[in-house]
Amino acid sequence: MYLSILLQEGAGGLISYLPFLAMFLVIYLFMIRPQMKRQKNEKAFQSEIARGTRVITSSGIHGKIVELNEKDNTVVVETGAGKIKFERSAISMEMTNKLNAPKK
Repeated sequence: MYLSILLQEGAGGLISYLPFLAMFLVIYLFMIRPQMKRQKNEKAFQSEIARGTRVITSSGIHGKIVELNEKDNTVVVETGAGKIKFERSAISMEMTNKLNAPKK
């Protein structure tokens, strides 16, 4: 008799945590996982940057990469105003492919 009462209480305790587990699962699937995927893609993009690539920095500056420094992880971007040195992490988007894309 006591065993059946303990089993019922144990199942009731687990069921009371079910909404919290479901909420955590939804947060993971819709917020955490996509953010991790974006970070992974951005890191891969920043490691594949090459000379001559037209880019936009995170501050909105458009330019072309003219120099890559591997030891201090920086790039030199040539803009209309001159050459500016940036961290690789400041490069947010590549414009080379978008400029050559066919128009619809």
